[in-house]
Amino acid sequence: MAMYRNEWKYYISQWEAEELKRRLLPFMEVDPYARGGQYTIRSLYFDDYWDSAYTEKMMGISDRKKWRIRIYDYSDVGIKLERKKKKSSYIFKESAPLSRQEFEWILEGKYEFLLGSPHNLCREFYYECMVNLQRPKVIVDYERTPLIRREGDVRVTFDRDVRAAAFNYDIFDPNLPTRATLEPGVLVLEVKFTEFLPSVIKELLPLDGQQFLAISKYTLCYEAAFFRTDVLAGISKTNRRGKR
Repeated sequence: MAMYRNEWKYYISQWEAEELKRRLLPFMEVDPYARGGQYTIRSLYFDDYWDSAYTEKMMGISDRKKWRIRIYDYSDVGIKLERKKKKSSYIFKESAPLSRQEFEWILEGKYEFLLGSPHNLCREFYYECMVNLQRPKVIVDYERTPLIRREGDVRVTFDRDVRAAAFNYDIFDPNLPTRATLEPGVLVLEVKFTEFLPSVIKELLPLDGQQFLAISKYTLCYEAAFFRTDVLAGISKTNRRGKR
């Protein structure tokens, strides 16, 4: 039975990440799905007419949710529609498979097939799209190094090179132009566990007494895509919020 999981997040440096991995590896293992020790995660996030997912996060509302479509290593194998619910520092994630054709239909605004899905999550997403006007908002990319420990269902992940893309939603294009969201050398450390955090892991966290933070990659990428001004090759470009 699915249940809420604990989720802690921290900003750490590249040096801290390497040191922490070194200390954790005697007690954890690299996720076997991570060929070469890491994989690329790409998520297309949706938001409604009012940008509620972004606004509620910025307002500090405890109970909120986000919709996204997620792929790994730019592959169309294993496409997932996901809803992530958050309650304080606890998360609950649901997912349903999508084909590439179904993904294309969603981008084209052809939502009717969702009603015939055997997955309840897809049917709920149909109503979100029709009633609350959920639409693609921003792509979130990053490279993840995942460590796991079966005792306590623990995952410790190191996410680097968090970057954003907007206005082009071809999630299978590895050359999609993106924009960095964090300073060079800054990573996001995530610690997730269901039942308990084994003391041998807990004693290694957090580094230097850091407190876990309310970090949202969606918020980082939303702001990088729509609010930031960069100067590149002598040309100043300001990203503004797209028309609804």
